Amino acid sequence: MSDLTELQERAQEIRRKYDQLNANDGRKKWDGADYTAGFVGDVGDLMKLVMAKEGKRRGEDIDAKLKHELGDCLWSLLVIAHHYGVDLEVAFNGTMDELEERLA
Repeated sequence: MSDLTELQERAQEIRRKYDQLNANDGRKKWDGADYTAGFVGDVGDLMKLVMAKEGKRRGEDIDAKLKHELGDCLWSLLVIAHHYGVDLEVAFNGTMDELEERLA
């Protein structure tokens, strides 16, 4: 199992490859808004797959597509956090601490 640091490093490696691909194609490098717009699209795709999983939509290979889309969403979150200098481990633990206090 990978730890968060390994996932972050792999996400950045893939992001750099996309940057190079875009540069080769004469397109601009993505910024935080571009990554976040992509994430929003991924979340929309994820919602459609969840609806199919719950029997509210039709589709094929739902489990495989759901797995893929969750991976896409995680990649986007890792890239967005890095872009804005957010330590996800610190952010996650801080949020969980707040929730625990609220639920206590």
